[in-house]
Amino acid sequence: MVRAARHDWRPLAPVSVALGAWGLAYALYRGYYAVGGTLLLPGRPADPAQFRLINAVAAVILVIAAALPIAVLPLWRIPRARWVLLAVCWAVAVGCCTHALINSIQRVLSLAGLLRIEYPPMVWAWIDRRAADLQDLFFNEPWFLAEGLGFGALGWIVLGPGRRRRWWVGTAITAISLLTVIGMLSATGVIGKTIIG
Repeated sequence: MVRAARHDWRPLAPVSVALGAWGLAYALYRGYYAVGGTLLLPGRPADPAQFRLINAVAAVILVIAAALPIAVLPLWRIPRARWVLLAVCWAVAVGCCTHALINSIQRVLSLAGLLRIEYPPMVWAWIDRRAADLQDLFFNEPWFLAEGLGFGALGWIVLGPGRRRRWWVGTAITAISLLTVIGMLSATGVIGKTIIG
């Protein structure tokens, strides 16, 4: 059982609020494109209405994700809920960090001319590949990395020093490493791609 005492929980609230603000900032960015904004778009959407809808859905998901760390703050003190929240934090940390690493590596390879990233023609009528690479590398992926590290920090704080924390972090790092390798093998065509949905 995870113990609620014996270590400092004080950073939990400020980290949760910071994660909420971080998520809200990205939701506003996606919301800007959802209402028809075009500043810094790296290309021209094939179907502007579909592009706005994609960004509107993303903005709603991001608002929910921004509210989550703050909304669950009281639940951390409940032992049964704590295990579920730790699993959610682990999954978000692994997913976001893996996303950031795979896409950042792809963008660097693309900028170096070593990898060609394909864009679905149903989404983009045309796209400036260099601008898309730079926007993703310096804006989108740092958001995912910070989000993943933030959720990782919540688990770190709650678990406190000891074996459970080491196991939790160790399994997360292992999963991120394995998934990043698999993702890059897929992105570079060494293994096949599976698209779900």
